[in-house]
Amino acid sequence: PATEPNPAWIRNANVVGINARTLGAFWRVVHYCLTLPRSVNAVHLLPVWEPGVVGSLYGMASWQINEEFIDHELLSLYPHLNTAARQLKATINVLHVCNRAVGMDVIPHTDRFSQIVLAQPSLFEWLRRDEVRIVDHRADLHEEVEDLVYRFVVQNGLAQPVTAQLPDRDRFFSDATPEDARCRMLFGPPDDHVERNERRGALVRFVHAQGFEPVPATMAPPYRGIEVDPTTRTVDSSGDVWLDYRITKPESMSRVFGPLARYKLYERLDDNQDWQIDFGRPRVAAWEYVTSHYASIQEQFGFDFMRGDMSHVQMRPDGVPADIPDHYDLLGAVKLRIQDRLPSFAYFAETFLAPPGVMGYGNEVDHLEASEADVTLGDLQSVAVATDEFTQRLRQYLDIAQTRNVTPSFTLMTADKDDPRFDSFYLAGNELRLFCALFLPHIPSYTALGFETRDPHPTPAPNEFYSKLYVFQVRSGKYATAGPYRFGTNEPLFGRLQRIHRFAETLLPELGNREPIWLLPPDATAGRKVIAWALPYPAGRDNTAAPAFRMFVANCDTVAPAINVKVPAIGAVAGAALAGVTCVFSTVPDVTPANPAIARDGFHIPRIGRGECRAYEMTLRQESE
Repeated sequence: PATEPNPAWIRNANVVGINARTLGAFWRVVHYCLTLPRSVNAVHLLPVWEPGVVGSLYGMASWQINEEFIDHELLSLYPHLNTAARQLKATINVLHVCNRAVGMDVIPHTDRFSQIVLAQPSLFEWLRRDEVRIVDHRADLHEEVEDLVYRFVVQNGLAQPVTAQLPDRDRFFSDATPEDARCRMLFGPPDDHVERNERRGALVRFVHAQGFEPVPATMAPPYRGIEVDPTTRTVDSSGDVWLDYRITKPESMSRVFGPLARYKLYERLDDNQDWQIDFGRPRVAAWEYVTSHYASIQEQFGFDFMRGDMSHVQMRPDGVPADIPDHYDLLGAVKLRIQDRLPSFAYFAETFLAPPGVMGYGNEVDHLEASEADVTLGDLQSVAVATDEFTQRLRQYLDIAQTRNVTPSFTLMTADKDDPRFDSFYLAGNELRLFCALFLPHIPSYTALGFETRDPHPTPAPNEFYSKLYVFQVRSGKYATAGPYRFGTNEPLFGRLQRIHRFAETLLPELGNREPIWLLPPDATAGRKVIAWALPYPAGRDNTAAPAFRMFVANCDTVAPAINVKVPAIGAVAGAALAGVTCVFSTVPDVTPANPAIARDGFHIPRIGRGECRAYEMTLRQESE
């Protein structure tokens, strides 16, 4: 992708998402990718930074690369690869040699008490609590937090002497003291993980004891307006009490993410008395901080694209504005900052294409276009193939891909949907998911590690079989894990999916990324579950003895077969009539279906099995014949 003129390449990419914690080390991503077919040409690495509370990869505690992902076998062979950062760089280099693009997660938040929050209080929003009451949340409360942090250093000394003496308070929190130097003085040497965590913990307790906390991140309208939830509290191993928060006037999808704090990107109206944001006054220093850090990371490691976490966040109550301001969306700003140096850098957005006003204010596609997203995840993975919702969503996504500037993905599975709550999605239809993802080459696909061998779970399996639960490090409770991630042992599924991959390898290079000719598009009413489309061979393939089209047919009903399916002819499109139709592949092993009967206006398929997908060769007869 680095040689491409723009990010359009990602609209046709087949992406696999990999949580390095499920494999144990960055270098083992290479091991895993060596088992993947060539068609899987992009790798999304889940967050690579030091985690914070409950070990969540999405609650980054610092900009340090996560040392738990060092491969000690690789280190023994190559002693110079003695840090997680060096092994990550080596991993990305090898993946590039294997002709795979590599993407990083861009996260618009941190752990609530991260090094980033404590070293730069002005970049975040703060509150002060007295027992279960929020007693202060004014706009400049971060100044009092800076006073507390500085007082902690005065009382406890420098964690690492960087200067001859401690700078005064204003200089300590200004650009005169670079972030690296400030973090060393606050927390200690970057390579001493234990000391930094102990020092950070002491500082957190010092600030927390005065009632100060970063405002937790929220999701979905109304976003703003929180209160302490008096019904829950957590007492940690040090005896400190932590309270949760809730939205005061919640809507259907309102959530408070207690472990996370979002960057404060705008000033507040009326000193934040009513929790209202002044979108007309961006806090440029916060934007510069985030975009410059991610641009530096991209340049250091050579990432080709970004996966934007929580891209659905659109907090303007009036929806997407008609005129998009310069500081509209942080994730889009990161993409544009990197594109100044690397024009091919692409943005894969994590949104679920929910109805307007559900996950964000306004229309989600409008927001994605305004935020410069190239492709988006969508939500095909959260419905079973046989359901009406699957067919309807697929039709919606294809319409968006054809009419808008952002392309939805054909998503097979994600880490977010691989836990016991979602077992029913994958009991059937996995072959159809992969078949469509590969043979609809004009849209991207996304899947997560483990899909290809995922066992069927009619009842929940042990937690170690779910990759979602390795985004965290929970040692007790419902979603705790006690050992390493275990791949499924579903050899029959693996064999069937490999058959599809092998067949695809023979076709995809020749078919390219052409737009399909829809014969039976997904039915928006879901009354019909069979879909069919054709892909033309390259221009110049006009020899009537060779197939002029490939046709693909899929029965999205995994419960019942489709009987006597009528597929319209494509003669009017091709300027010729059908001469022959031959079935060359079925997702049902050891089955060679009879060729369909050709009629004047198309042809009839007597039967398509439940969840079955087929590929046909179609030859055309010239009008002169």
